[in-house]
Amino acid sequence: MASNLYPFGAASVGETPERDDALVSGIVGAVELTGAHTGSVFLLSGDHRSLVVAASCGSPPSLLSGWRRIPVNSGLPVAEAYRSGRMVHLAGAEETMRRFPQLSVALPYPFGSASVPVRAGERTFGTMAVVWTARPDGTGLSRAQRRKLRSAADRLGTTLAGLRACGALGEYDERTAPVVVPLPSAPVIRVGLFDWNLGTGALTADDELCAIFGMPPREFDGRAATLAAMIEPADLPGFRSAARAAVQERHVLAHCLRIRDGRGGHHTVELWGRVPESPDDRQAPAHMVGAVLDSGSRMAAVAAIERLADGFFALSPDGRVAYANHSMDDLLRVRQDELLGRRPWDVLPWLADPVYEDRYRAALISQQPVSFLVRRPPATWLVFSLHPGAQGMTGWAAPVRQPVPADTGPGATLAEGGPPASWSPPPAAPRVGSLYRVLTLGSALTEAVTAHEVFEAVAEQLLPAFGGQKLAIAVVEARRLRLLDQRGYSKRFLARFEGTPLHARLPVTDALTSGAPLFVESREELLETYPGIMVSKSNSWAFLPLIASNRPVGVCLLGFNDVHRFPDEERGVLTALGGLIAQALERARLYDAEFALARGLQNALLPHRLPTLPGLDVTGRYLPGTRGMDIGGDWYDVIPTGDEVALIVGDVEGHNVAAAAAMGQLRSAVRAFATAGHRPSDVVANTNRLHMDLDPALLASCCYARLRPRSGVVRIVRAGHPLPLLRLPDGQAEVVDVPGGPLLGIDTAAHFPESELRLVPGSVLALYTDGLIERRDSDIDSDIDRLRASLARLGGGRLEDLADALLRNARRSADRADDIALLLTEYAPPPQTATKPASAHAGSARRREAAGSPNPAAPCPDLPVPPW
Repeated sequence: MASNLYPFGAASVGETPERDDALVSGIVGAVELTGAHTGSVFLLSGDHRSLVVAASCGSPPSLLSGWRRIPVNSGLPVAEAYRSGRMVHLAGAEETMRRFPQLSVALPYPFGSASVPVRAGERTFGTMAVVWTARPDGTGLSRAQRRKLRSAADRLGTTLAGLRACGALGEYDERTAPVVVPLPSAPVIRVGLFDWNLGTGALTADDELCAIFGMPPREFDGRAATLAAMIEPADLPGFRSAARAAVQERHVLAHCLRIRDGRGGHHTVELWGRVPESPDDRQAPAHMVGAVLDSGSRMAAVAAIERLADGFFALSPDGRVAYANHSMDDLLRVRQDELLGRRPWDVLPWLADPVYEDRYRAALISQQPVSFLVRRPPATWLVFSLHPGAQGMTGWAAPVRQPVPADTGPGATLAEGGPPASWSPPPAAPRVGSLYRVLTLGSALTEAVTAHEVFEAVAEQLLPAFGGQKLAIAVVEARRLRLLDQRGYSKRFLARFEGTPLHARLPVTDALTSGAPLFVESREELLETYPGIMVSKSNSWAFLPLIASNRPVGVCLLGFNDVHRFPDEERGVLTALGGLIAQALERARLYDAEFALARGLQNALLPHRLPTLPGLDVTGRYLPGTRGMDIGGDWYDVIPTGDEVALIVGDVEGHNVAAAAAMGQLRSAVRAFATAGHRPSDVVANTNRLHMDLDPALLASCCYARLRPRSGVVRIVRAGHPLPLLRLPDGQAEVVDVPGGPLLGIDTAAHFPESELRLVPGSVLALYTDGLIERRDSDIDSDIDRLRASLARLGGGRLEDLADALLRNARRSADRADDIALLLTEYAPPPQTATKPASAHAGSARRREAAGSPNPAAPCPDLPVPPW
């Protein structure tokens, strides 16, 4: 790219400026067209399992913790729009709570949202989402606005498809920093530029400077005196004196002037200028260049606010203090310079209660004013009022000038201009911020993939939020309860309830069959309702039924060591959370079942053991790449074919059941053509044609080698696959630079060149997939060379140890996301069958086109005839 297009330099390796430009244009346009206050673009991650925030306009992603990465299979509007290919429109809080309760619990604020897929043709790149202030009448976007939002998403999809076609799209994951842009707004300060010839009095001004002086640009005659006539006469002597001093002493001129508006009034501007050095005559200043800054009435407003006794402040969209008047110093007991540029709750420990941050989030997301009480230690009450806007929010703070009841809790909300709308008791010490932790449970559950990950998310959030010490989740299997996992309980105690039928009269089964949660606040209450029941060391319990799609999924048991009272609000929150946990658990159990099926399919397709071959030592490894589904399309195989042996490594794109199924088809095809005695080039060509006939949705690569153990001659064919490596007996390793054809599934008539290689005893041939070498921000040649060096350094011992060592290096890489297939073959013929190499350099490759390759059953014309 030309440097003038990228003023901060050309994009570095891995950066995609064209994509960033498209994302910025798309999301800003969507926000403007819909009148939203926040918008985000989520792109599909490289492993196709998540939607990752790629761009955000308005609220920065850092404020929406937990939503940076959304699993594709989650029950959130963004994921639903991606999966269904349709817009998800939620007019307000009521519809959001009804259709997506998980989102309502995590973000319990009044707002509307719309999510629409970003796609082009059959490919969906991700989702575009906008959020707006909930309307009093409960309506959402109009039909015209929805149509414009779809059009904006489609335009972005078309642009991304073009970038993908030319290789400029790249991939996204949670480590890719999103593009964050502010909401469009009118400039806060007007700036006009000038160049003033000090000798002639001529002055060149841009259009903005003329506008500041209230003069149409075409009427300006280019004279400084014309502009001077519009300045308040009383200001001119002081300005001329300051200008002369700046010229003589060569310092920067900074001066305030009042410009008359023609109606008897005036407004104040700032003039800044300097005299640049003259290369011809340093003694004679030639001209002054500078700018006139017009902040309108803002300077007067700031001065007025500074004179007030109440505290006023401004917060940027990410919650940092952008301005605070001097009265805030006395109210907060902190210096102004300590506040600026930082979040208030990061500076003042007594503002770090999550309930205060929750009030801030409520204002930010709903875009509605919020007022609440804050307690400054030791016992001073302040009232805070937040008024959000497109570019952040304005805050007001003052001492409470009325008696505050003793049982008032921090964060109590205020009615407009009146006393607190509801006084709440101060929270107990162990449960400070419990509501905030509960809200984050919804976010944690969106990232849980397996059933045990769901349990861990519930345990990490639920126990500290409500002060519990014990947790157990049991799932329904064949009308009986089976323990999924537990924390804090004795395994021996819970084992007595394993396999309990649903018709048994116990608290867990009663809660599940009735569909209503059961809260028991004392041991006496439990024994009175269930006489003779075996009781643990707990004193209070909450039994939450887990019901999803009107089906019992399981039950969640929350235990407390001490007596615990469940107020109505807490019971309501736990009841709602039971629904969220049930949905997450049902989704995870379906995933677990699919995962078990997929892994079973993949294990059945990969060879269980490799054949024992005379003169060869062969070992293979497979390492799943991605967390979660844990399957992929990489494979290896070893096929004896008479006096030869076929060695194959292949890679189908993707990490899902479809990739594993396609891998099975290709492996079967290669095995069939190889055992039929076809030449290596024909095996790959026939497999490619079969793959094309099956209408492939996925592309694949492979490396096929046929080796004669008695002579060491190996013929290699590549189809879009990484180059093989060869470790020589002397410990050196080299890249086997053989030509290759295209990927399988692109062209039915594709040509696949065949090459010959002569192995010497003790050589190790390495075939592998790209998951073993690829690293972030590294090119393929460097990746292969790094593996070559590892092969040379780690070899020399047992082949099994070498394979384990190469995979151990890959496991340590933080960047690895792809699965890995590795096949190592050591040529170790008996001494009487080994022959000397014909070429001067053992292990060098001799290339032959497929049409001129010798018959596999015949000896090579320029190699010694082996003693068959």
